[in-house]
Amino acid sequence: MYRHVEFYAGDPILSLVEVYNRDTRAEKVNLGIGIYFDSEGKMPVLESVGRVEHDLATSPRPCPYLPMEGLAAYRSAVQNLLFGASHPALTEGRIATIQTLGGSGALKVGADFLHRWFPEAKAYVSDPTWDNHKGIFEGAGFEVGTYPYYDPATVGVKFDEMTAFFDSLPENSVLILHPCCHNPTGVDLSPEQWDTVLEIIRKRKLIPFMDIAYQGFGGDLDSDAYAIRKAAEMGLPLFVSNSFSKNLSLYGERVGGLSAVCPSKEEADIVFGQFKFTVRRIYSSPAAHGAYVAAEVMNTPELFALWQSEVYAMRDRIRAMRQGLYDVLAAKVPGRNFDYFIKQRGMFSYTGLTVEQVHRLRDEFAVYLLDSGRMCVAGLNPANIEYVANAFAEVLK
Repeated sequence: MYRHVEFYAGDPILSLVEVYNRDTRAEKVNLGIGIYFDSEGKMPVLESVGRVEHDLATSPRPCPYLPMEGLAAYRSAVQNLLFGASHPALTEGRIATIQTLGGSGALKVGADFLHRWFPEAKAYVSDPTWDNHKGIFEGAGFEVGTYPYYDPATVGVKFDEMTAFFDSLPENSVLILHPCCHNPTGVDLSPEQWDTVLEIIRKRKLIPFMDIAYQGFGGDLDSDAYAIRKAAEMGLPLFVSNSFSKNLSLYGERVGGLSAVCPSKEEADIVFGQFKFTVRRIYSSPAAHGAYVAAEVMNTPELFALWQSEVYAMRDRIRAMRQGLYDVLAAKVPGRNFDYFIKQRGMFSYTGLTVEQVHRLRDEFAVYLLDSGRMCVAGLNPANIEYVANAFAEVLK
C-alpha cells in the first residue's frame, strides 16, 4: 500500500545526534545540535524556572485545556518581552499574539495564515538559514526562494547585494528574517543596517516575518529586539515568532509565540481570530505546563530579574568560549585571521571549515559539526575547549 511513499532520509542535525550517540570514544564532543549546555556540559535547570516548578509541584491542580490562543498571562508576557510594555502598538491593542508549540509552531501557524490570505506571494529565506524555515513555508504551500546574506570571503553580510535584492521584490513578498543571533552563521546586522532594510521593506510593501529564538544571547533582552521594535514603530505589517526553548531551557515544553503587528485594533482582532481558527485545525490548543512556568517567571519581578541574570550568564559563557577558541587558534595557526569567532553572536558560529575538514574532525577527533561547518558554541566548556581547538588547528594546517 505504501510503496509509492518517498523515503525520508532524516533531519541532518538530528541524524548527526544519532551518529554521535553511537560513538563510543570517551573524548567525543557534540557541537552540532542547537542546545545550550553549561560549563559542565549539562543542560541547565534555571533557578528561576526551578522555583516555579517547585511551587507548581507542591500545589497540584486540575489541568484543563487552554484556549486556542493559549494562556492570557503568557501571551501578555510574550508581548512585553518582544515589544516593551509601553510600546504604542501594544498599548493601542494593535498586536495579535497567540501561544504556540515552540517557535516552529509559530512559524507554521503564521505561514499557513499568510499563504491563505496572500496566495500569490513568494517567501524568501536568508542564504543560509535554519533548514526548517524553508521546510515549514514550503509545507504551507509557499514557493520559497533565498536572498543574499552570508559572505564567506568577509565572514560578514552581503549587505549591498541583500538590500538590492529586497528592493527588487514585488509587493507582499514574505521575508523570513533573524532579528539577532543569526542561525546558522552568528553574523548579525547592525542597528543602522536594520534601519536601511526596514525602510526598503516599508517602501516596497513587503511582509517581514522575524524569527527570534535566542533573545538575550546576543547583546541583551532589549537590544536583541531592536529590529522588532523598530519595525513595529514604523507601522510595518510585522510577524514575529519567538521561543523560550533556549533562554528558559524549556526545550521539551514547546513554549513559543506568534505575534502580528497590525495597522489598527480592529484588524488585530480579525487576525487574532484567524490565528485561533488555524490553531483549531492543527492542534486545537497549546500545552499548558510550560506556559504557566514561563508566565510566572516573566510576570513576577523578582523572578524576572533572576532569569535575566541567568540569561546574561549563559550569554557571557558563550562569549568566553568564543574567546577561548580564538586564543588557541590564533596561537596554533599563525597568519590566519580568526576574528570572526569573537565577532559572531549567539549560540552558533560558521567556522569556515570545509566538508572534508568537518569529516576529519568527526573521524579522527570525535568532534561533531554539521557539514556546513556550523558549530554550536554552547557545546564547548572548560574541559573540552582546548581539545576542540587543537583538533580545529590540526585540520586547518
